[in-house]
Amino acid sequence: MTSPKQSSFWHKLPRPFQVLAPMEDVTDTVFRRIVAAAGKPDVFFTEFTGVDGLCGSRSHIIGRRLIHTPVESPLVAQIWGNTPENYARVAHRLAGQDFSGIDINMGCPIRKLTRKGYCSALIENRNLASEIIHATREHAGHLACSVKTRIGFRSVALDEWIGFLLEHNLDALTVHGRIAQQMSEGSADWNAIAGCVSIRNMHAPNTIVIGNGDIRSQEDIRRRVAQSGVDGVMIGRGIFGNLFIFRKDGVRYEDLPIADRVRALRRHFRLHNRQWGGDRNYHALKKFVKMYLREDAATARFTDAVLNSRNYEHGMQLITEYLAQAADPVEKTERRPV
Repeated sequence: MTSPKQSSFWHKLPRPFQVLAPMEDVTDTVFRRIVAAAGKPDVFFTEFTGVDGLCGSRSHIIGRRLIHTPVESPLVAQIWGNTPENYARVAHRLAGQDFSGIDINMGCPIRKLTRKGYCSALIENRNLASEIIHATREHAGHLACSVKTRIGFRSVALDEWIGFLLEHNLDALTVHGRIAQQMSEGSADWNAIAGCVSIRNMHAPNTIVIGNGDIRSQEDIRRRVAQSGVDGVMIGRGIFGNLFIFRKDGVRYEDLPIADRVRALRRHFRLHNRQWGGDRNYHALKKFVKMYLREDAATARFTDAVLNSRNYEHGMQLITEYLAQAADPVEKTERRPV
């Protein structure tokens, strides 16, 4: 079998490294730029991007998920689907672009996808999983190839599933410490992730292992790395509770003045409108509001108003009015509070 690319970017990262997880309708080019300005991780991932969509009539729309700027680097394109031929076509296309790697989604537990055999359903369809990995690697050129998965589908299956994946000599393997049927319930099992590292050490020592699940602070990172022996950690939902989570200087987002948080929210709105205009659902932008404002009594009424805003213009009007009432007029030149 093909061995890992030991000169891949994964192998050159500092240990332990930090990764922003791929998240649906979250980690677009706008959000990645926001995170880079707040406190840059060592690696970025794109949103989930379907290979069937990229190979179909809507490819020009699906392809927007892969838009990026040099600030979002190194960047891994995460793809999903269950047609090996389309993985091969997409991998060949991505190899001609300035991505650092390709990641195969074998972990998303959403039932509307798993019912059709996608993502974490591949845990129970290993022949197809193997075909997909081989098709991707064969056409990925210089790009590193990795998989993101879970510790099992209906039950924990480290030897059977993680061991199977490691037979493919992946450049990197990200393991979320829950089974698929848990969705996001319960606690991530970092002892199981440590078990994955042990299997890696015995059978595929050149594969990088990344742990994922319930990381909310730099202290969590240090504790989980010590517990499990992973090479790096991936952070998803934790970014919503702490926009500065990747920072190592001790600065806490919660200590920012409220006006700075609102200016940060304004910058996000402006970047989103500048990038997407009417091409993306305005209401999807609202999921970021509480990330900036938190559960703060001083901003509760304002937060509720923005969450109920009708469109981009209405939301920006509310933000502008709030800053004006706070005796902090909108500057002509946008400065970056994060």
